[in-house]
Amino acid sequence: MSAAQGSSYKQDILALTAEPDRRYALPLLLAAAVLSAVLVFAALGDWIIASGFAAAVIGLAGLAYAVRPAEPAIIATRELPPDWSIVRAAANSAGMGLAVTDQAGKLVCASDLYGEWFPGWPAPSALPFAADQVVALVQAGRLAASDGEGRCDGLAHGALRLEAHVARTGRADDYLIWHFQPVRQSSVMEDFGRMISGEVGAQLGDAGIMAAIIGSEGRIRSTNDAFLMRALGRADAELNGRDFAEFFRRDDQGRIFFEREAMSTLPVAVFRVLLKNDQPDGPALILLVDQPGDATLGGSSLSYLQGLMALLPFGIAMADRDGRLLFLNNVFARAANVPDGQKPTYPGDLVVAEDQAALASAVRRYAVGPQMSGDIAVRLRNQPEEPVAFSLAGVRGLGEAAVMLTLKDDNEEGRLKRQVAQATKMQAVGQLAGGVAHDFNNILTAIIGHCDLMLMRHTPGDSDYDDIQHVKSNSNRAASLTRQLLAFSRQQTLRPQVIQLPDIVSDVSSLLKRLIGENVRLEVTHGRNLGHVRADPGQIEQVIVNLAVNARDAMPDGGTVSIQTFSVTAGQAREMRSTVLPAADYTGLRISDTGNGIPPEILPKIFEPFFTTKEVGKGTGLGLSTVYGIVKQSGGYIFAESEPGRGTSFTVYLPVHTAGVEEKEPASIKSAPPSRGNWGTGTILLVEDEDMVRAVAERALARQGYTVHTASDGEQGLERLAELGQVDLLISDVVMPNMDGPAMVRQARAARPDLPVLFMSGYAEEQLRKSIDMENVSFLPKPFSVAQLSEAVSECFARAAENHAGA
Repeated sequence: MSAAQGSSYKQDILALTAEPDRRYALPLLLAAAVLSAVLVFAALGDWIIASGFAAAVIGLAGLAYAVRPAEPAIIATRELPPDWSIVRAAANSAGMGLAVTDQAGKLVCASDLYGEWFPGWPAPSALPFAADQVVALVQAGRLAASDGEGRCDGLAHGALRLEAHVARTGRADDYLIWHFQPVRQSSVMEDFGRMISGEVGAQLGDAGIMAAIIGSEGRIRSTNDAFLMRALGRADAELNGRDFAEFFRRDDQGRIFFEREAMSTLPVAVFRVLLKNDQPDGPALILLVDQPGDATLGGSSLSYLQGLMALLPFGIAMADRDGRLLFLNNVFARAANVPDGQKPTYPGDLVVAEDQAALASAVRRYAVGPQMSGDIAVRLRNQPEEPVAFSLAGVRGLGEAAVMLTLKDDNEEGRLKRQVAQATKMQAVGQLAGGVAHDFNNILTAIIGHCDLMLMRHTPGDSDYDDIQHVKSNSNRAASLTRQLLAFSRQQTLRPQVIQLPDIVSDVSSLLKRLIGENVRLEVTHGRNLGHVRADPGQIEQVIVNLAVNARDAMPDGGTVSIQTFSVTAGQAREMRSTVLPAADYTGLRISDTGNGIPPEILPKIFEPFFTTKEVGKGTGLGLSTVYGIVKQSGGYIFAESEPGRGTSFTVYLPVHTAGVEEKEPASIKSAPPSRGNWGTGTILLVEDEDMVRAVAERALARQGYTVHTASDGEQGLERLAELGQVDLLISDVVMPNMDGPAMVRQARAARPDLPVLFMSGYAEEQLRKSIDMENVSFLPKPFSVAQLSEAVSECFARAAENHAGA
């Protein structure tokens, strides 16, 4: 509203509310008084009375004017224009499809939803409906303008189905509100589905009726809880979308049974009610009830009792007076190791031949006479090593059934017992292997060393040369036996080296081609800029072989095994957002197959000890457990990814090893040992408590040109060190009686701080790292050959010379 319009509006209001003009009030009053006096004088003939009457008229008139009631103000009620933004905001907040028109049908306001439904904001009379629907909508608007309310149903715009409600509004009833509301499409199938899954379905279940709604394609749309309990054994399951027929089976007599009740002889009656009479193959309501009065089982009471027993969580079977089995539930069949789809004729068919007569006699005894119960210990035919207890009870009044047998399903308990026993056994093996590893490796060191010394005196072609080689080869096999034993117990002692993963993959590739067979193709690819890793090469080979063999087993019809090596930077590891893998540099190893894959429910369990999906006798369940133990003890991480039908991928991440200041990166783990002609000079003090190891090491070093002094323990070593004027290298065993090697070295370093030390031990360096954490110390694991000892000593002397030159 403009300023001029506002001023005019105010003037109009003032004009309408002003008092009447009073210019003619006094003359009229005087004229009335004179006229009254004349009339009184004419009637009475007395001017005094006439004058008094006229004065009274004037006074009364003045008094009446003074006390007159206020005239009602005539105020115009001219309306201000409505604020349509409020109406639109209210409609939007309520999510309404709303439009407001004037009496002429012009759109003055509409909600956002109205604009989404009808782009361009057309008036209701111009909406994109069919012609007859537009006519009906306009007629509803006219009815609302005249009667205050109108309605139009059956409006359609594409997939949108609407109904409209029109109402008259406004102070002067000069506007129409058009409310469009979507109509929910309902069908007979949906209505029945809601009933079956709701209160009606629960009442049917209480009456023993199982109900389901199936579509024309035979898939389940809705069921009641009674159907779920019989089909799957639990009411919280979801069957919508699954094939209805897959939950049933038909016997040779045409009777219908639930598929999960494999051992049940309680058939069900099926009733099909069409939801659309004009579609014989269309959607239908399926009602199922148990068939009473099964003659084979002796009446309806027994049939319903068997249906109840089929749901019990413990094994139950029923036999007649002749000992024939009438019924057994799934738990009983599982506990007795009955194959799927089979039903034994007599209870004696479940046990070994020696126990059949005793079980048959017990069944006949409980079938006659007074009702009683008892137990009998027997051995199952499929599990004869462990006796089980059959509980028998005589029953009466159930037709042919005379004896009830119960059997506890202790398969899970037995599996747990076997797992505990296996774990205890493996722990004992690991403790035994760790305890004897030191002494065993000492013996192997002496054997291998003597073999090397003898080979120095023989040449190829000599009659004894091949025999000595065989002794050395078997000794090396015995040395690997300790590592394998410890690996299976997941307490393996690693011999870590700085290695490159492509070297390990190349060394084992030829073996893998023979292991995986001709129908499996092996693909190997290596990444660039791979960092060194510190791990035991033999154990990494075992990881690769185990994973490749598992991949082969997952592809019985052939396929492809892919082995990849790649680098992972700290940034890439951080982008993985893994809660397990820390952000660091890694060298990765991925082994993939194109096999059957691993089901999602099994994938989290594959690294557990004793878990296997292979048949009994074809898998120990320790393969992946050993792989996991090796990777974790190498400081790495392993992850498994699988998709059923698409294959499985195992990815190993090993941290990149950063070389120390005095550590040199080896060119290859297969570097050749120094030749026997590499002579050395210097004085060595050898401290070893095992006589045979000390003897072979002394001879080997003396043959290399070194001056060797020996001691049998740490205390004697300190005495010999004090006696000797010059000692260039101290070689010591780590674990010795009285005083061990590290304690001896600490005391020796007090007097000779620059004394180089070479530790040797049958235990792995990783286990001794805390005790031998000293400067200028090298480590040589047992068993070792003469060449390895010579190489280790040469490296110690070379390092000492470098340190001396640098000083």
